[in-house]
Amino acid sequence: MRSLRDTSPLHMVIVGHVDHGKSTLIGRLLHDSGSLADGKKEEIEKICHARGVPFEWSYLLDAFQAERNQAVTIDATHLHFHSAKRRYVIIDAPGHREFLKNMMSGAGHADMALLVIDGAEGLQEQTRRHMVMLSFLGIKNVMVIINKMDRIDYSPAIFHDLSKQVNDMIVTRGLVPLGVIPAVAHAGDMLVHRGNNMDWYMGQTLIEALDQVPVQKSNDKHPARFVVQDIYRMGGVRYLAGRAEGQPIKIGDQLIFQPGGETSCVQEIKVWPDQNILTSAQNGQSVTIALEDRIFVERGYVGAPVQDAPPLRDHVRLSLLWLSDKPLRVGQTYLFRTGLSETPATVQAIERVIDTQTGQDQLDQVELVKNTAGQVVFTLRDPLPLDPFTGHVRLGRAVIEDNGDVVAAGLINLDGLLPVSQGTKNTSPHIYRVSHPVTHDMRFKKSGYRGSVFWLTGLSGAGKSTLAMAVERILFEKNYPVYVLDGDNVRHGLNADLGFSAVDRTENIRRVGEVAGLMADAGLIVVSAFISPFQADRDRARTAAQGRFHEIYIKADIGTCESRDPKGLYKKARAGNIADFTGIDSPYDIPLYPELTIDTQTQDIDTCVRQIFTYIEQHASAFPAPGYEKDL
Repeated sequence: MRSLRDTSPLHMVIVGHVDHGKSTLIGRLLHDSGSLADGKKEEIEKICHARGVPFEWSYLLDAFQAERNQAVTIDATHLHFHSAKRRYVIIDAPGHREFLKNMMSGAGHADMALLVIDGAEGLQEQTRRHMVMLSFLGIKNVMVIINKMDRIDYSPAIFHDLSKQVNDMIVTRGLVPLGVIPAVAHAGDMLVHRGNNMDWYMGQTLIEALDQVPVQKSNDKHPARFVVQDIYRMGGVRYLAGRAEGQPIKIGDQLIFQPGGETSCVQEIKVWPDQNILTSAQNGQSVTIALEDRIFVERGYVGAPVQDAPPLRDHVRLSLLWLSDKPLRVGQTYLFRTGLSETPATVQAIERVIDTQTGQDQLDQVELVKNTAGQVVFTLRDPLPLDPFTGHVRLGRAVIEDNGDVVAAGLINLDGLLPVSQGTKNTSPHIYRVSHPVTHDMRFKKSGYRGSVFWLTGLSGAGKSTLAMAVERILFEKNYPVYVLDGDNVRHGLNADLGFSAVDRTENIRRVGEVAGLMADAGLIVVSAFISPFQADRDRARTAAQGRFHEIYIKADIGTCESRDPKGLYKKARAGNIADFTGIDSPYDIPLYPELTIDTQTQDIDTCVRQIFTYIEQHASAFPAPGYEKDL
């Protein structure tokens, strides 16, 4: 006979409005299912008696929380119970932020949600928001408990009316209703035992209904992943501890570990603490693996088959729920976390804003405010190996943090976003970087000119192109090897295939940054003139230049730039003919620490050109050219 230990547990999260009886339901369910430790209920009863307060089933959870705080017996995120047929895990999260943190962790996977509604109060605003939250976390199956039926005299009419309302709400949100059950949690009616007060209800008890819910096994068909949680050395062997996801990982499999990109074959698989040796690690199994080669791997790296690895991404779209009092706006930077990886992320575009009450798009909204949902594209400072939620239920979730506080959570969507492997990095194990026999320092010593990138950034109309071309002319006349990369010019060739969406604009700067870095490595002085509104994009260009990057802020306020309007773009943007125009309806990140600031609002062109030339001469030449002041 198969034991309960051999069955896969059903993971469920319990949600509902404050004071609708979630804690009471959990406490009574643990007791009536025989899942409490011997004497636990009596212990709480004695405490209540000593304090002169009536016993409440919710006090059991308070006791568990105290034990959790002391790291005693109870898991930090899970409560376990069982029926006669199967095991269950309740994901315990007292508030929105705690819930989201747990749901985004590898241990936070839920097969279903149990929604608790007070029969006397009915559907509340928070109840509807919980439905949106479940939808955005990909938890589709929802079972409902209409609690506190004693408060409405066990009325079947009220129950059936409320059942219809809640089922309509669940279906409208794109979720799957698993049934609605009347209950009185404090008395235990319809949880494990039927009780004597609702003979008119002919359906299943909660535990009977739960026993029929299938455990999700969709990840079994997805590509293998191994999320590294820690690294140990035992008996001279280096072990990577982590969790297997998707298809089995077998001894002999060649894995690539991202974002590092190094590969090695699996030599050994063990389960601790028993040290049982396995031939493969199955979906959801926590194991340690040893590799044939000593490659660089650290916590948060993701191992995958070389032929089926997740490409590195520096852009990601999240379908998310916003929880912060501070609105989310384009240009703001937060901490993006998925699995065990994290990196700063800048908001590039808000594609949709959704009313959590009606589920309708808010076409006139350009920001996300508290308790609204939406689709947002982020630019990641450090590329990460990402899987979409449709590809990996556990790995396809992420949270957004602001100063340590979880402000959003959602599902990863990569549709239409290019992987970094088509640009700055390549995941193929057959591509190797070739070392130049002629180094940058050798070129500098021979020519006397240090190849560098001088990146002019500022609003349209600030004077970037005018200054760049003037400086190029003077540098050329002084025999400096110089070339200008101009924003408009590169879009006629190198970047002719790109549009002006947030993603395309970032790709535009990424390509230019890479080209500029190569030109600087070849010994050229590169002067670039791009609005490049986002600091994250400029930082990426700085990285590409490998220490030879100089950010020059061409400073002029929006009023000055608009009064100049050399190309008539501001006029078109104001008329609504150009969308997402920097300074009008798209933000500009003023450089935080530019190497040089040129104020074209208060200084004439000759003064600005002189300042830029002097700076370039100081940083790019071993032999400054004489006579600039005289020639100018």
